[in-house]
Amino acid sequence: MGIVGDWLRSGDGAARASGRLRVGSMASGAEVSLPYVALRGARPGRTLWLHGQVHGDEINGMVAALRFANGLDPARMAGSLVVTPTGNPQALDARRKRNPYDDLDLDQSYPGSASGLISERVAHALFAEVQGVADVLVNLHTMNPLFDAPPYTVYKVHPESAVTEKQVLAAIAPFFPALACRMDVGGKGELPGHIAGALDYQCLAAGICAFMLELGAGSRLQPANVALAEQGFLGLAQRMGIVGGAPVGAAERLRAVSRRGWVTADEGGLFVPRFKAGDQVPAGESIGDLLGLDGSVAPVAPLVRDGVLIGLRSDPVVHTGERLAFVAWEWEDRAAPAAGLVAAAR
Repeated sequence: MGIVGDWLRSGDGAARASGRLRVGSMASGAEVSLPYVALRGARPGRTLWLHGQVHGDEINGMVAALRFANGLDPARMAGSLVVTPTGNPQALDARRKRNPYDDLDLDQSYPGSASGLISERVAHALFAEVQGVADVLVNLHTMNPLFDAPPYTVYKVHPESAVTEKQVLAAIAPFFPALACRMDVGGKGELPGHIAGALDYQCLAAGICAFMLELGAGSRLQPANVALAEQGFLGLAQRMGIVGGAPVGAAERLRAVSRRGWVTADEGGLFVPRFKAGDQVPAGESIGDLLGLDGSVAPVAPLVRDGVLIGLRSDPVVHTGERLAFVAWEWEDRAAPAAGLVAAAR
């Protein structure tokens, strides 16, 4: 059991604590550590873990998780809440996605290594704390700063996990996501790299219900997205029996996406969209135009099938091969699973 788990089990009754999980140090002697906030309820129960800022430019989830924790009274809780607002402190300080000292993608580095590169050590320090403590973990993300996106979720299915897809979707429903995207762990057609190294996938392997909540764009504070996340945290905590109060509700239906991909630019120029993020674009339509500096206008190649714009580029300056839109290509609308499934996650 780690530092957080030991504290949660160290006594009876309501309490609040904060501290740091030490990982190492810089040449200057400055400590590399992960801050945490933990709330232990007055009565035993389940544990919700909110993990923010796996990438250094993902801000909205950090603010939402800390605000949610600050608004709870442990004396009125049954169970626990843990917030680790930054999983990648060196990337946060550098205001960039990846840790500048090893350039690894942290969300492809879990469960980490105690003797590895710094990102692997950070991953190990966190995962050692999460195991055996969290019942549900929300892995908080955003798209990168060049894109606009409505809040949506990404989840994975682990073939050997005791956690079912229905249990994950039941935990997702309180966030009313625009889309619930099932991610191919092999990464085919989406992202390169070791997708199975994602925190939520490794949590599933450990029997912890987990998913990614994508809260808009990076490097921006977006109050509406923060508020949506706070409301979702409350709804999820209610479903887990951690807090009471008037039910805040959950989505009755989810648009479950099974295939996604990128639309890229064939030529450079200034990208001028014809749609906005979240729109459904019919087959045969172009998502926008590329304005050349000689005054020419070239439509982006029309979609060959219907698509939903998960994310749409808001920075107009593009070069050949750069991403213009992240698109859902296959989906189905399905009934959201019942609330009681969340309580059965572990």
